[in-house]
Amino acid sequence: MQNPPILRPDLARARVSDTRRDGQPTIGMVSLGCPKALVDSERILTRLRAEGYGISADYAGADAVIVNTCGFLDSAKAESLDAIGEALAENGRVIVTGCLGAEPDYITGAHPRVLAVTGPHQYEQVLDAVHAAVPPRPDPFVDLLPASAVTLTPRHYSYLKISEGCNHACKFCIIPDMRGPLVSRPPEAILREAERLVAAGVKELLVISQDTSAYGTDRGFREAGHQAGRAPVLDLARDLGELGVWVRLHYVYPYPHVRELIPLMTAGKILPYLDIPFQHAHPDTLRRMARPAASERTLDEIAAWRDVCPDIALRSTFIVGYPGETEAEFETLLDWLDEAQLDRVGCFQYENVKGARSNALPDHVPDDVKQDRWNRFMEKAQSISEAKLAARVGQRQEVIVDDVDDDGIATCRTRADAPEIDGNLFIDEDAARLTPGQIVTVLVDEAGEYDLWGRLV
Repeated sequence: MQNPPILRPDLARARVSDTRRDGQPTIGMVSLGCPKALVDSERILTRLRAEGYGISADYAGADAVIVNTCGFLDSAKAESLDAIGEALAENGRVIVTGCLGAEPDYITGAHPRVLAVTGPHQYEQVLDAVHAAVPPRPDPFVDLLPASAVTLTPRHYSYLKISEGCNHACKFCIIPDMRGPLVSRPPEAILREAERLVAAGVKELLVISQDTSAYGTDRGFREAGHQAGRAPVLDLARDLGELGVWVRLHYVYPYPHVRELIPLMTAGKILPYLDIPFQHAHPDTLRRMARPAASERTLDEIAAWRDVCPDIALRSTFIVGYPGETEAEFETLLDWLDEAQLDRVGCFQYENVKGARSNALPDHVPDDVKQDRWNRFMEKAQSISEAKLAARVGQRQEVIVDDVDDDGIATCRTRADAPEIDGNLFIDEDAARLTPGQIVTVLVDEAGEYDLWGRLV
């Protein structure tokens, strides 16, 4: 569960200014966990910059460091504690926030020297802690009206958080305990933010939440112009699709109304891509997870989506070794993968998480069995990916350029690939003239297990 460098501004080439006026207090940020946490980090830094704080890309240049933690799995908690310890060693003045902040005693027990601990999306408490540690000294002529928000992603794509929290009660998950029930942002606020991002040069919006399909259901379908009985996410996706940029939907649960999103993909309004956390396929395993146990109906839905939009790319994550998982249940999952033919797949071995109801389930799977099942699962997923990518050789693909290195090799992504979690398409000829954010057409001429290679056309 290590975070990739792009989600660690302290490790990546974060786009923050090194310019510091005399006497300006400066804050550093270490952002761990998922893209939703990254959005929280951006909001905190934007507020701090508006109050006159500078933002440091390293420990040495910061008067204090905020560590935005992840607490979803024990391995993520360990990484968070390591990051806090590193920040304390390198800087000494550390404020902790994020999901692990919901367990302040756990943090202070390991690191009693931290200045403050706040929970997830507690922006005001974070600001109060920063004010106490490093009082603001704004210059009203230059600080109080920042030209744009602080972003921790490359300029050409941005995460767009549409809601917070979750109403599901999956036994392996403690996110509802940490982040609360579903609270959707008003659609007009989301659209204003999306328009601002597009005006600033963003070419791809990655829509994120804990449950994107459920967006707006907590608001009672009250929005102006909303058609009664129609899922609010459909109108939001339609409106985002009018902005003229790539729109990619993440964390989509396969509710029946998801089929109404597919025509928007066929029409080119949103990307033909769905990130759906299926987690497992055997009905008994799903029941023990307290998740919908309708894998056969899900296969029918997938077939219906592909009938409408043959190019749709589907990615998902799964858990193997869940308590009580038998060999027969696992074999059902492998058979389901064969039928579903998902494009991109991730897999985790089950871990106990403090506070999760699954901890108390009987028949926990031994570690060596979990590892064996993970290996077999990934072997199956890899073979499916390799075959599906090989079928793209000879096709023209629209790609977005993420980076061009010093050797003139461009790292790109197709419409079927989200940043960091999916594959890449590489261009190694005539690519030096390309720039990040540019969208070009390539002819695919080689395929690997997870990546493609192509040439400009």
